[in-house]
Amino acid sequence: MTISARTPTVEQILDIADSFGLHLTVDDAKSFRGIMAGTMASYARVDELVEPRPAVKYPRDSGYRPDAKDNPYNAWYWKCEIKGAAKGLLAGKRVAVKDNICVAGVPMANGSRVLEGYVPDVDATVVTRILDAGGIVAGKAACEDLCFSAGSHTCVTGPIRNPHNPAHSTGGSSGGSAAAVAAGDVEMALGGDQGGSIRTPSCWCGVYGLKPTWGLVPLTGAMPISYALDHCGPICSSTENLAKLLTVIAGQDPLDPRTTIAKKQDYMKALGQGVKGMKIGILKEGFGHPGASDKETDKKVRDAILSFKKLGATVEEVSVPMHRDAPHVWTAIILEGATEMMIKGNALGNNWNGGYTTSLIDAFARGWRSRPDDMSETCKLVLLLGEYLNRFYHGRYHAKGQNLKPVVKAAYDAALEGCDLLAMPTIPFPATPLPAADAPREEWIDAALNMQHNTCPFDVSGHPAFTVPCGMIGGLPIGMMLVGRHFEETTVIRAAAAFEAAGDWKKR
Repeated sequence: MTISARTPTVEQILDIADSFGLHLTVDDAKSFRGIMAGTMASYARVDELVEPRPAVKYPRDSGYRPDAKDNPYNAWYWKCEIKGAAKGLLAGKRVAVKDNICVAGVPMANGSRVLEGYVPDVDATVVTRILDAGGIVAGKAACEDLCFSAGSHTCVTGPIRNPHNPAHSTGGSSGGSAAAVAAGDVEMALGGDQGGSIRTPSCWCGVYGLKPTWGLVPLTGAMPISYALDHCGPICSSTENLAKLLTVIAGQDPLDPRTTIAKKQDYMKALGQGVKGMKIGILKEGFGHPGASDKETDKKVRDAILSFKKLGATVEEVSVPMHRDAPHVWTAIILEGATEMMIKGNALGNNWNGGYTTSLIDAFARGWRSRPDDMSETCKLVLLLGEYLNRFYHGRYHAKGQNLKPVVKAAYDAALEGCDLLAMPTIPFPATPLPAADAPREEWIDAALNMQHNTCPFDVSGHPAFTVPCGMIGGLPIGMMLVGRHFEETTVIRAAAAFEAAGDWKKR
């Protein structure tokens, strides 16, 4: 039996009016209620219509929640074994899927208590593409609470631990994906990136992670943070595996209007081409961040970039002053964007001319509105500050941030006219220790947001950014980030593969 949306009561109309400062009498409310009754008939009919859903093409069971023995780094939220086509580029490859991406029949929490118990009824587009290419979905990789942390300590199932040193962070928000690859559980994983959430954990775990060009990889069936900044991409054990996974997941999706601009290339062909004749710019502003950059990290990454000279590339320093302002633009966009769309918009917001996962909207709305205290401290900060900015400044800062996006993009584009790639440290320092469970809120939040100096600018600009492991400090990996022109993922893959082939990064 279909239960349709009910016509509001007089009391509900008066309550809504009061919240907007409207002054209605009881008779006014009764009048409006009578008018509304006719409109509500449309909602009754919509309830009767069947919405289209992407087909769930491959059989599966629901899998299981792994115990501590089966999950030493807490990298997995859920394990399963969903087999796809018998043949394809990913035949036999096991892939971890970040837990903000829907896999039909497999529980999804997006790292948060407010989504506990939710089981999606659809496969995300990227999941279907992996299965169509012969891949095996090995489970859901744990992630940060609603993906709003670049540390790895806010996940509902506990901190995700770095396989190189379990007392240290993996980075986030795709920490489980990177940890599962670093631990050898899988060779491939999917991550999401709005401020560095693919590149931060890949850097700190010593694996290969690519934030593709904005619009290259569809996010249909994934829970976003901000449509203007959302990216989905591969985290893998090698450049070759990354090229394979990107080949499969990239390309236009009619349910994701961002991908109408997607320009797919032959990523496999980029492997083995070397960097002879390539020009690489060392981004001056990517080094020496006051109060953040570690001198040894800066030196090792600079040496790694200079090693491209021996491989036949030209290397010289370039300057993009806007790089230091881009994080401020990012902040203006994401705080109100996340508050209005992800939280108040009940996971997916509105006015989106693409696919919606209605079951996710229902589950998240029930969860966060009934249990807001169960959200992490970072999510509470976003909700409080984002709502304050919206109420008292009426969205102007979000709007101005969006208007500044082309300025940020143009600054990097200008530098990339004179070189093929920009290079810098991915994160200005190695992985930090996990904060204690009883650490003060200030320390807890700082550990979640203190490392994105070089990553979040490219979520604003949309350029492809690839973190490549390039050395160790105190037993912990560091990463070199290579940034290319829009939709020129082949260029960053080409350079990453050449660097990988030149020697063991752990011995650098």
